[in-house]
Amino acid sequence: MTRTAVEPGGGQLAPFAALSASYFAHIGFFNPYLSLWLKDLGYGLFAIGLLTSVQSGTRLVAPYAWGWFSDHTGERVKLLRYSALAALLLSLGLWFEWSLYGLMFLLLLMFVNTSGMMPMSEAAMAHLVSQDGRFDAARYGRVRLWGSLGFLVTVVVAGAWFERFGMGHFPAWAQGTLIAVVLSAWWLPNLKEAPHAADDQGHIGPVLRQPQVRWFFAAMLFHVLAHIFIYAFFSLYLDGLGYSKTVIGLLWAVSVLIEIGWFFTQGRWLPLLSHSGWLVLAAALMVVRMVLTAGLPLVWPLLLLAQMLHAITFATHHTVCIALLSRHFPGRLRGRGQALYSVVGYGFPGVLGGLGGGALSAVWGLTSMFWLSAACALVATACALRLRALDRRA
Repeated sequence: MTRTAVEPGGGQLAPFAALSASYFAHIGFFNPYLSLWLKDLGYGLFAIGLLTSVQSGTRLVAPYAWGWFSDHTGERVKLLRYSALAALLLSLGLWFEWSLYGLMFLLLLMFVNTSGMMPMSEAAMAHLVSQDGRFDAARYGRVRLWGSLGFLVTVVVAGAWFERFGMGHFPAWAQGTLIAVVLSAWWLPNLKEAPHAADDQGHIGPVLRQPQVRWFFAAMLFHVLAHIFIYAFFSLYLDGLGYSKTVIGLLWAVSVLIEIGWFFTQGRWLPLLSHSGWLVLAAALMVVRMVLTAGLPLVWPLLLLAQMLHAITFATHHTVCIALLSRHFPGRLRGRGQALYSVVGYGFPGVLGGLGGGALSAVWGLTSMFWLSAACALVATACALRLRALDRRA
């Protein structure tokens, strides 16, 4: 039986913690090692960039479509279940040999289903952790950290596994992690959000015309674009510098460990700055992180420091974005607001970073990607400063 009235208790949030853990366990092996699997299959840099950008390409349309449908039906949990099961069935195709465009189509179908899962889950979870219309960052962080733990486990274990046994088991890892996602999705309470009288019509245009919303999305786009080069090329970059797959996994793990610590304690630190102030700090530190990654990658203590900045450049940035989305896109706009986060924050940057990065790195080398990332972070800093100025006037 579908329930509509929900008290945001810990029992309701536990299944979301499980879904977050299993989903990011899937991401934790799939995203860092997809490029290495493709390299093992014999693809060049441009083809790898093309194939890794497919996920971002689906985020241009699929999340908003899922978000619109979930907003209008309120059936976020049922849609999550169906998309998880479809992704699992499609992942079986990874065992077969495909042409470049055949593999691209298979990944496209998989990502159409997985790309809408987190926006719908985040929308449902934001509803549960909000009290009296206010987003509770502390409670959100305690749930979201399970996603980081899931990522941590698979990025380390998969790195060691692939180092010892090679990349041939990549499809099996896909099925194993997606089975966990499916089970978690079926554990979720079958909640249906009730309509909100004040925003029942769900008009999103007036919200998007607000200057603060536009500058927020601009800052987010360039900030995530700076991160996309890490997601798509960091493992290849380190592999080319001579780092082993185990060390690559451990460097990913360091960033996630610091991220977990931040999510657990962020309720203590976030009140120290405004939301826009945190966006400025996150973007500025992203510049530092990318300069260290591009300029001094063989000085491992500095590379380690760069990875530790992930606590602010990702974890803080992500939470602040979710809080701002909850403020600007309440009630029946929540699903579309989260979907726009995926489209603007990960769709466009992913396509630009994957395709552009693959083409440029084939000519200028992988180091150039991280200098470009630093430049994108500078633009994000300027946009965030503009947003903070508008906030101060409001």
